[in-house]
Amino acid sequence: MLINNASSSGGGLSAAIGASGLGSLASLAGVNVGGGQTYSDLAQYLVGTNTLLDSVVDKFDFIKRYKIKISPRASSRKALKKNLTASYDKDSGVFTIGFTDYDPVFAQQVVNYCVDYLGNWFKDLGLDKNVMQKANLEQNIQNTFNEIRRLEEESHRLEQSVSMAYGSGGGVSIMLETQRIALELSAQQEVYKQLKVQLEMINVSIASESPIFQVLEKAEVPDQKSKPSRGMLCIIVTFGAFFFSVFLAFVLNAVENIKKDPEAMAKLRAKKENVRIYRED
Repeated sequence: MLINNASSSGGGLSAAIGASGLGSLASLAGVNVGGGQTYSDLAQYLVGTNTLLDSVVDKFDFIKRYKIKISPRASSRKALKKNLTASYDKDSGVFTIGFTDYDPVFAQQVVNYCVDYLGNWFKDLGLDKNVMQKANLEQNIQNTFNEIRRLEEESHRLEQSVSMAYGSGGGVSIMLETQRIALELSAQQEVYKQLKVQLEMINVSIASESPIFQVLEKAEVPDQKSKPSRGMLCIIVTFGAFFFSVFLAFVLNAVENIKKDPEAMAKLRAKKENVRIYRED
C-alpha cells in the first residue's frame, strides 16, 4: 500500500483518531496523537490492534486451524501476530503486510483480507476529506435527483386532472398546486446543477492529489517457500547425520567391548538374575 504521509499535517489525523476512540490506545502503542504523527504510524499500529487480529482470527477460524484449547482468544492472537508482519519504507512511502504459513493459498488470503480491512478502516476514520466530500455529494445528488423525479411525476398527475377539476370547480386550487410544484422543481434542478459542479471540482481535486491509502498490489499465491533455506537445511542435515553416526559408532563400539569383557557380562547377568528374583518375590 502507498501511504501518503504528506496529508497527515494540519491536525486532521489527530482529530480523526480522537473521534474514533483510538487516542489513548494509540498513545500506548507509540503513535503520538498530539503532533508529529503520520498515517504510516497509524497503519502500523492498526495492524497490531485486537480489533483487526480478532477479525482475522474469526474469519479464518484460527482457533480450530491451530487446535488452540488453552486461552483460545489470547493464544490465537499470539499465533497470528507471530506470523503477521507490517513494515514501512520511508524512502518509497510503501507500507507492506506479510503473513507466513505452511499453506501458500491461506497466506495469500490472510494478507489480502488484512489489506481490505485496513483500507476500509482508513475510510471509516474519515481521514481523506476529498473522498468523504465526494461520497456526500454523490448521495446528495442522488437524493436531489429522486426528488426531481417525484415532483415531475406529481406535476404530470396534476396536469392530467386539470380538465376534471375545472368541471367540478376545483381548477383554481389545482393551478396553484401546479405552480408550487413548478417552483419546487425549478429549485431542485438548480440545486442539482450546483451539486454536479461541486462533484466535478472534487473529482479534479482527487485526480490531482495522492490518496492517503492506496493499494498498489494485492498478495499472490507464492510458488517458492520463504524459509528454511534449502542450502542451510542440507548443511544442518549433513552435520546432524555426521554427529549421529559418530555417536552411534561410539555406542556400538562400547557394546562390542562389553560383549568381549567376561567380567562386564557376568555383572550384567547377575543384575538380570537379581531383577528376576525381585519380581518373583
